[in-house]
Amino acid sequence: MSKTILITGGAGFIGSHVVREFVLKYPEYQIINLDALTYAGNLENLKDIEACANYRFIKADITDQGLILELFQQYQPDGIIHLAAESHVDRSITDPSAFVMTNVIGTVNLLNAAKEIWKNNFEGKRFHHVSTDEVYGTLGETGLFKETTSYDPHSPYSASKASSDHFVRAYHDTYGLPIVITNCSNNYGPNHFPEKLIPLCIHNILNNRPLPIYGDGKFTRDWLFVIDHAKAIDLVFHQGKNGDSYNVGGFNEWKNIDLVKELCRQVDEKLNRATGTADQLITFVKDRPGHDLRYAIDATKINQELGYQPSVTFEQGLSITIDWFLQNQDWLDSVTSGDYQNYYKKQYH
Repeated sequence: MSKTILITGGAGFIGSHVVREFVLKYPEYQIINLDALTYAGNLENLKDIEACANYRFIKADITDQGLILELFQQYQPDGIIHLAAESHVDRSITDPSAFVMTNVIGTVNLLNAAKEIWKNNFEGKRFHHVSTDEVYGTLGETGLFKETTSYDPHSPYSASKASSDHFVRAYHDTYGLPIVITNCSNNYGPNHFPEKLIPLCIHNILNNRPLPIYGDGKFTRDWLFVIDHAKAIDLVFHQGKNGDSYNVGGFNEWKNIDLVKELCRQVDEKLNRATGTADQLITFVKDRPGHDLRYAIDATKINQELGYQPSVTFEQGLSITIDWFLQNQDWLDSVTSGDYQNYYKKQYH
């Protein structure tokens, strides 16, 4: 193998798509998927590539400093794509310490291990840290997040990701570690764990449950199809400028209520039901603390420097996503049992 690439969080939603992209596109690379298999990690997401000769899975927790260093010494990765993270804002409000441990301490453990095994020979090495647009805070009705936008996190989740971003940059500035950072907008697509808005609503429509919408439903997000995100990560990992950061967006701003209504329309159409059937399940619930009004990514830099463009419109990507969930209801049923049900009741009932 020409290179060994370690991908953390590769059994999760975004991570599994990145693992698949690299395993299939680069058969000359050894791809190591390192994941702790917490509630959102699911190896069924990768059943189609698990037998590939250039793929290997290792169960490990990035908060275990000794184990991480041991694994780095054993496999000597040339590149790290770091996606492992606690990522759900609502969970961060309930248990912020878990986000500090994984998103901050875990990231520092990976940085230390990379610094140790690469020593002062950084030739051909890269640490790619995958972050979020939430570190920038919130926008009014106008404006876009640029790579130069000051950080202003408002939730324990976004604060932990902002901290991890700062550590990654600090290791570049202090030790010369070769890094790149990507900050993405809201992802959606196949295999999405149903605690996030789109898969939650699809699951609830199929089970005739309320569709919980925070506040007045006018919170606005830019939506990025997960497969497009995986391709953007590939671009930045291979072609991004050392020490730089890139915003990755989908050029698809939607208010939550408008998004859910479009989702309802498409589900009704796909199930051959009268338009408006699913709309009746829409239920407005109490807003969450520190809820940011609007996120919107300016992806001009990655577009102009690396030629990145989303491959689908939001309506097209949403249709693909709904089709996947309708065709994989066994997967949906398997991940919405046990602890997830307890969490769902606590959060929304």
